[in-house]
Amino acid sequence: MKESAETKPAVSLQDTTKTMKAIKPAILLPDVNSNLDSMVAKFHPMVDDSIPYRNLKNSETKKKSLHRLIRKLDVSHSLRYQRTPEDTYCNVYSFDYCHFANVYLPTVWWTDESIEKLQRGEDVTPIFNETVAPIYSNAIHDWFLMWGESFGWKRMANLTDIQNKVSAEGGVGIICAKRKTFGLSGHIVPIVPETEKKKAFRENDVVLYPLQSQAGKLNYNYFARKRRAWWEHDRYASYVLFYHE
Repeated sequence: MKESAETKPAVSLQDTTKTMKAIKPAILLPDVNSNLDSMVAKFHPMVDDSIPYRNLKNSETKKKSLHRLIRKLDVSHSLRYQRTPEDTYCNVYSFDYCHFANVYLPTVWWTDESIEKLQRGEDVTPIFNETVAPIYSNAIHDWFLMWGESFGWKRMANLTDIQNKVSAEGGVGIICAKRKTFGLSGHIVPIVPETEKKKAFRENDVVLYPLQSQAGKLNYNYFARKRRAWWEHDRYASYVLFYHE
C-alpha cells in the first residue's frame, strides 16, 4: 500500500538498531470480510479454513507446506492482492504469508502512546486507528531494526546465507526496502524455499537474485531474475534482510 495513506507514523522512526523491551504483537481480530476474493478488511487476518498453515514438524514439512500456501494464496490472481489505481499490496501479501507461516509480521502496529502503556505493564487492546495504526513497507523496514529481534527475527548479512537457510530449513525470509523520498512506497517481499524446478539465480554459488513471491505493481507467485536486484535501485535508501525459523 502507498505510504501516503499514513496519517502518522505507526512506529517511532528512530535511527537505532537497539532491541526494545519486548511487547505483545499488534494484531486485529480476524474478519469474515477479509478473504482472497475481497478487497476490503485487508488489515485483518483472513477467515478461510482452506488456507494451509505451515507444518512445523520438520524442515521438509515446512517447505512443502509453504509451497502449498503460495499456491493457495495465488498472489498472481487473487483479488485481495491486485493493484488499484491508488495502491499496491506488498505489505498485505507479506503479512498473509507470514501469518500462515506462524510468524509475526505487523500489518498494524502500536501507536507510541500504546507502546508506552505496554512497556509500563498495562494491557492495551488493538483498536484500529486508536491504539494501532497501519504500518507500510518503509516503516516495516524500521520496525525490523527496532523490534524484529524481540519477535524472533534474525538479521542476515547477505542473500546467499538467507536463501540457503530458507531452502534448507523451511524458514521465512524477507527483503524490505525503504524509499529515499518520504511518502513514496517502499517494498517488502518474502524469500521462499527453492524446489527442483524453481531456483534462485546464482553465479559461482553466490545468490544474486533470491527466489521470491510478491504483490506489487506486478504480482508473481514465484520469481528470481524477472526484477533483477530491485532492492538496489536508487529509489531506495536502504534495505534489510531478515530470517525467521
